[in-house]
Amino acid sequence: MTKKEIVKEISEALGMTQLKTKEIVQKTFDAIVKTLVEDGRIELRNFGVFEVKKRAARKARNPRTGDKVFVPEKFVVTFKPGKEMEEKVRLLEMEAAAKAASQNAELQQHVDHQHVAAEHHPHADHHQHNRLPEHKTNPTDVHSSLPE
Repeated sequence: MTKKEIVKEISEALGMTQLKTKEIVQKTFDAIVKTLVEDGRIELRNFGVFEVKKRAARKARNPRTGDKVFVPEKFVVTFKPGKEMEEKVRLLEMEAAAKAASQNAELQQHVDHQHVAAEHHPHADHHQHNRLPEHKTNPTDVHSSLPE
């Protein structure tokens, strides 16, 4: 989702113009950034915590050349989701797991059904038509059709 889509959704929900909503959304983002720069941390209840952390300088390796390189210290923004967001994401995770389990059960039923059908109809081997008869030569095999 983009900022433009967020603005559109909020403006429709609140009955405000997109122009005014865009200004409010931008001011909100600006306030978050300003607070991070000045205070190093901003906590938004029921959403999460943004925090500026310092990554220490370290030695690393260039993956292409294998040479050792020095990476200077740097500041990064971290985000720890709030409890409400964590719970909603966990629900999403549980729904995805349930859907995957359901799909696996359906697939297993399909496989079991094919296995039962094959037992009842031993000559109904669905892969049989893909095999060449063993006593004939393969027409794509040039050497088998040449006289010896």
